[in-house]
Formats: sequence, structure tokens, C-alpha cells
Amino acid sequence: MSGGWSRRRFAAVTGAVVGAGVVGCSGETRETAVSGEQGPAAVDPPPNTTPTPAPTPSTTPATDPRPLYIGTYTSRDGGGKGVRVASYHPVTGEITTAGVVTGVPDPSFLAVHPDGRTLYTANERERGAVSAVRIADGKVLGSRGTGGRYPCHVSVHPNGRWLLSADYGSGSVAVHPIGADGALGERAHSLTHGSPAPGPGQEGPHAHQMVTAPDGRHVLAVDLGTDTVYSYRLDDSAGTLTEVSRANTRKGAGPRHLVFHPAGRHAYLANEVDDTVAVCAYDASSGRLTIGEPQPTGSRKNPNYPAQLAVTPDGAYAFLANRGDDTLARYGVEADGARLRLLGTVAVAGDFPRHVSLSPDGRLLFASNQHSGTVSVFHVDPASGTLRPAGEPYPSPMAVCALPL
Repeated sequence: MSGGWSRRRFAAVTGAVVGAGVVGCSGETRETAVSGEQGPAAVDPPPNTTPTPAPTPSTTPATDPRPLYIGTYTSRDGGGKGVRVASYHPVTGEITTAGVVTGVPDPSFLAVHPDGRTLYTANERERGAVSAVRIADGKVLGSRGTGGRYPCHVSVHPNGRWLLSADYGSGSVAVHPIGADGALGERAHSLTHGSPAPGPGQEGPHAHQMVTAPDGRHVLAVDLGTDTVYSYRLDDSAGTLTEVSRANTRKGAGPRHLVFHPAGRHAYLANEVDDTVAVCAYDASSGRLTIGEPQPTGSRKNPNYPAQLAVTPDGAYAFLANRGDDTLARYGVEADGARLRLLGTVAVAGDFPRHVSLSPDGRLLFASNQHSGTVSVFHVDPASGTLRPAGEPYPSPMAVCALPL
């Protein structure tokens, strides 16, 4: 196939350069996974190591290790065996392996419940599904079909009652109820983006993200194939979506991921196909998004496919992963979130950074490098936003998502 679809599958296939059983920070070469059956045995930690629930920042000393979960492709040569369970030191950034959760095929994107007890995965396969994993013991609580193909993004609504997912292959989005135990129910609603017509080089819609706006009333779906961000109102009792607005990028931009400024009045959009970013204005009363003019990513290599933006908790800085250029772009956030100023780029020390995330305190940045099979960790200077490497990149087979708690 052509367009964004071929690029996505090409990236997944060519990323298979790191084999299973890599050496971790602890020096182990062990990544033995148990069978994919659901149950408590789904986590295979080294001796005397048991994954524990995520500690809360208010009760945990700053020097205690924090949980880190890493997603991968399991069906690709050189991919992982499930969700890598690890921990990181909040001061040094050092990552240590704890085990692997199996029974979750191709967990390419991860999200955590607001109560910190359940992990959710997008199982990126032709027959799309999402899975729930109990963090305390790694038990897989089950999987549910999304009704679409190749889901690539999941997020949890802030109220903790709904899981939102986006199917790249079919251009569809879905809503699943979340039970009191964190398990997922059958989808409450799904829909496919039927208009506008696909952008240049795209054979159809490609939903790439479903994210809740800070107001909690609206859900936004970013679709690379139709060059559109759709705004929906979520019925909190039924889990159904009602479209309220559309925002169109310029043709061929290929929007991929959106991140909100903490103040909630602006958001930043990474456009994968035309290698740009855009500042967006957001109206909470209507759910309407207004997309601004395209801005540079700082890339110097062509082609470059910007992947994702992350914003510091104080809203002062934003960072962009540049795949192809293999850099992290640093932006200063100005005018209360209404403006981005490119400050420069830094080498990611890896190949094809697909995902970036920040620790809850914003002092560490994690970049998941798909083709090199590594996670690069950087110290973030809170005063200047400067990025400084925190040691050597951590090896993890085909790392495509890192979720620090």
C-alpha cells in the first residue's frame, strides 16, 4: 500500500535489528517469557524481583526507584516478548530490568489508569484489540476487540471509566468501559472516519491518537490519513461519541499526535508527513480546535517524520521526537502556551525515536528508539529545558513506547 500505511509497516519491519535476550543495565541477558496464557504467571521477573503497584509521588522519597513500562512489537524479527517491566532511578535516570509481561501481542502503545493499578496496551495487529494488565502481579485481565485494524494508541479518560483507542489501519476509534477491577468490557461505541477524503498519498483514514482534552468533556481524534483532528463529546454514562467539530490541517500534513499545554487553552500538533509542528488554540466550551501555521521541527535530514511532542508539567518547554533526523527538538513555550520557539536540537543517541515521555516531575525524558532497540534517557534542566544524556541508552528490543510512572 502507499502513503502513511506503507511508511508505518516499513518502520515496523525495518526496526527488527535487535534480538531478544539483550543485555540490560543489570548485566543480565535473560528475557525469558512464559506462555501467552492469561494469569498470574504472565510476568517472568528475575529471582527475588516482583513488580509492585506504582508508588505515589506524595509518599515516595525522591530517590526510590520508579516503575517503567516499555512497549514493543512481538510479531517482528528482533522484537520483544511482551511489555518490558523495568524501573528507573528518578535522580540518575538509570534503568533496571524487572521482567516481562507476556500474553499481550504487539503492545505498541501503553497507558495507565489514574489509580495506578492497571496498565492498558494497544495490540497492534490486523485484528485489533486492547488489553488490561494488573500492575500488582502482572496478571493479564483480558483483551477486547476494537472492531478495527492495527490499533496504535490508547488513553484512559481522566474519570477512569473509559478506555479510548485509535485504529491506524482502518481509521476507526473505539470506547471500552473499564470495570472496578480495571478489566475491560466490550466496546461501548466505535466509528470510522469516513470524511473528508484521504489526503495526498493516503488510501484511506488512519486514526493515530485518541486523547481527552483537559476539560474532560471532549475527546480529540487525530487522523493522519484525512489530515483532520476530530472533536467528540463523550457521553459519560453510555460511552458514546458525538462529533462536535473538525479541524483540518493543510493537505498532506499527516497529523500524528497532539499534546495539550497544562493550562488547557492550547495544544501542539506533530505533523508526520510534511515534517512540521503547529500550535493549536482550543475552546473548552465547544471542543473546537483551531490549527495554526506550520512550524519547523529543526530537522536537517530528509526524510524526517516527527513522531510525538511532550510538554513539561510546568508548561515551560516542549520536546519533539524526530525520526529520520534522530534528534530531539527543544521548544520554549511562550505567551501562556500560545507560541512555540525552537531552541535547538540534540542527538537522541539512537535510531528512529518513535515515542517520547517525561517522568511525572518532568526532570527526566525517555526516548524510545525503534530501530536501534534502545531507550535514551535525558536529564531536563527545569530552568532552561536543556537536555543532558543520563548515561548510555538502555537496550530493549524494538522499543516503541516507554511509560514512566
